[in-house]
Amino acid sequence: MKHLLPLLPKPSRYLGSEWGSVRKTDAETRVRAALAFPDLYEVGMSYMGQRILYEAVNRCPGLAAERVYTPCVDAAAILREHETPLATMESDIPLASLDAVAFSLTHELCYTNVLFMLDLAGIPLRADQRDDSHPLIVAGGGACFNAEPLADFLDLMVLGDGEEILPDLLQRLAQAKEAGTDKNTFLRSLAGLPGYYVPWLFQGNDAEAPTPLQPGYESVEKALVTDLDSTPFPTQTPVPFGAVHDRLTLEIARGCTRGCRFCQAGILYRPVRERSLNTLESLLQRGLAETGWEETSFLSLSTGDYSALDSLFAETFDRCAAEQVAISLPSLRVGSLSPTIMQRMASIRRTGATIAPEAGSQRLRDVINKGVDEEGLLEHVRQLFENGWQSVKLYFMIGLPTETKEDLDAILELCRSVRSAAGTDVKRLQVTAAVSPFVPKPHTPFQWERQISLEEMHERLAYLRDLFRREKRLTLKHHIPEMSYLEGIFSRGDRRLGPVLETAYRKGALFSSWKDHLRLEQYLESLREHGLDPEPFLAERDTGATLPWEHLHTGVSKRFLLTERRRALGEKITPDCRYNTCRNCGVCNHQGRRTELENQAGKDIQPRMVFHERDQQRHHEAIPTTVTDHDDLSAKGTHVRLWMHKTGPASYLSQLELQAVFERAFRRANIPLSFSAGFHPMPRLSFGRALPVGVESLAEWVNVYIRRPMVPKDIFQGLLGQLPGGMHVTRVEPLDMGRKQAQPEYEVWSVVFQGEDAEKRQALWLDLENREEIMVERKNRKGIKRTNVRPLMLWSVPEVELQTGEYGVRIGFDWSGGYANPLTMLRCLEPEMDITIAPGKTRLIKLEQSFSQPPKP
Repeated sequence: MKHLLPLLPKPSRYLGSEWGSVRKTDAETRVRAALAFPDLYEVGMSYMGQRILYEAVNRCPGLAAERVYTPCVDAAAILREHETPLATMESDIPLASLDAVAFSLTHELCYTNVLFMLDLAGIPLRADQRDDSHPLIVAGGGACFNAEPLADFLDLMVLGDGEEILPDLLQRLAQAKEAGTDKNTFLRSLAGLPGYYVPWLFQGNDAEAPTPLQPGYESVEKALVTDLDSTPFPTQTPVPFGAVHDRLTLEIARGCTRGCRFCQAGILYRPVRERSLNTLESLLQRGLAETGWEETSFLSLSTGDYSALDSLFAETFDRCAAEQVAISLPSLRVGSLSPTIMQRMASIRRTGATIAPEAGSQRLRDVINKGVDEEGLLEHVRQLFENGWQSVKLYFMIGLPTETKEDLDAILELCRSVRSAAGTDVKRLQVTAAVSPFVPKPHTPFQWERQISLEEMHERLAYLRDLFRREKRLTLKHHIPEMSYLEGIFSRGDRRLGPVLETAYRKGALFSSWKDHLRLEQYLESLREHGLDPEPFLAERDTGATLPWEHLHTGVSKRFLLTERRRALGEKITPDCRYNTCRNCGVCNHQGRRTELENQAGKDIQPRMVFHERDQQRHHEAIPTTVTDHDDLSAKGTHVRLWMHKTGPASYLSQLELQAVFERAFRRANIPLSFSAGFHPMPRLSFGRALPVGVESLAEWVNVYIRRPMVPKDIFQGLLGQLPGGMHVTRVEPLDMGRKQAQPEYEVWSVVFQGEDAEKRQALWLDLENREEIMVERKNRKGIKRTNVRPLMLWSVPEVELQTGEYGVRIGFDWSGGYANPLTMLRCLEPEMDITIAPGKTRLIKLEQSFSQPPKP
């Protein structure tokens, strides 16, 4: 794939040259696997699960994990046009040549992307069409607790915590490979081990649980890591060239027992396991030092329920603020932030706050066991507004069990109350209600409930739009109903949907979780072609019938789920078992209880908490909300110009992407950048003229202010090895402290032609000196401007010391009287050859820059 980078849209998605990426040679590798994420690079690089698996595998001798993401539709078309298979980012190895490909399934709407990636890799889609020459196709992630629609396409699924089981799987695969064991024998050897689900050892093609085919392998229980402190967690990880969540994410806890009855993750990841303060302190310190990220996030299913959140925040806040590192706390619940934390967060940055009451009325919140009352919610909102927040987003669901028209009306009333809680002091107040249709998920107390129809979704959303239409400072936004409709079909689906997925994929169904790609009719047509009606998949289920996912065990008993369903219909709350009475859900074995995870009964399975009660509920002195005794972040102690090479993969990085690349490199080198003043300080970096993407340079520069005095030699030494592949600093020059610095007036460029007509094109360029006028058209706001660029060209001479078959021209440019992008000039002069999409045809390289004297030919 790498040879097609000049052709690919947004090529930085496919470079694999990020700082922190791991490459292992064949000599040191027994098994090589791809960690495949079925979505775009920007989404996949935000996924913490893949980072954990990347670290867990690559730290093991003999095992190698590389990454691959779904290419966009245009990039895929280019791969097919050039008959190039999908390959890994790090080593550019075709997926079909690997030992294993492991997909992360985070939601149901990514299923067709899995088939897309297999197809692009030249790997047969169905497991029964593959033989021992093909890689093992594996999937893991939350959706695997009912990925029956994908069962025919996968060799193996991994249920539960992956950081121990994936390295174990690859070690076993290495042994089987060396012993010459065939794939089916190898897979049979995994049957019965916790977390290993071999779909073809179960048979089924209806709405009930598949029938086991191997005696003793009637069910599969999830794999469980009991102590997060003892498991690998990445601190040095690939730092992306742009991601949706581009930051150091620390998993502070796993699991949640708040018991929201609609929440699948709250069941799948029980029991709650918290990382210790000492572990998190070490991970944060090493993670920021080794990656250079300027933001960190404390993540769990319910971050505010981490028992030591106040202590963690107190220990980390000053260090982060002193280095202009922002802290974010996602997944917060009403009342889960102490005034101390709220005040400190407000002193860093006040972005919009999000709250999830899920339902407008207290009655319906009790049905779903949300554990939020209106008084507590409004008090939470008042504190946000008092600390400077001006926008609040409230998340709601429609179509919840027992929902009535009055519950919909209550959504508006609650939003009005939130607006009133702001008082009159908030000048730019905005309250947003974000509404999503409810999808009953497997393994939850609501798994038997009916999902409302697509027509009902639209009707209820239209009703809410009418309610909100005349309200000031209240905005209604909603999830796309068609996505929820499809999610409902596939989340509670069975193996009959496998052919439907394949047919929908052939019709072009891809990136179905992206609103600009979703085409519902492609799925509906596929269902009809296979004689299936979507409505039974959305209908209420009989609590006495076996369900398609009942052979996959989370550890939570069916008895517990039915009890919670009855309590829901009775509008009864079930308190969090972390701090209240154990409800004996079936997962834990503490205090003499019997765990449903029978194959792991020897483990100590219980909640692991830092404190027995949340430290935010303790009475302790407020922590100061201002940071003291640290550097003035806007101080200017040194001003230097870094000269660098930007070649190979680095040539495909845009100047916008370089901003983050350099800031993080300086942070890793422990060289303190100077920041601008204001609410959102930015590092003081100033680049030269932007290079076009795909153009190389041996003479790029960036001007940098550093907070304290430093000599150029120390800066140069500090930056060695801190830049991504294709970039390195060649020298560091001191500058005066003035903000405005001169731009170079003269440059030398090399244009190298390749291919059958290379010599002809060289002659064309050498002939340019004989012309008096060379007109170039450029677009601006007023239209198309024609410019004579001949005065900008000082000289052109044949390039020497080129490879056989290459012909080049070395050109001197004078920018003192104006500037024209050499790539634009080349496009205009050779209209029949678009060099940006002609790999192997033309290369541009900037060789020199001069701030005073014209370069010599």
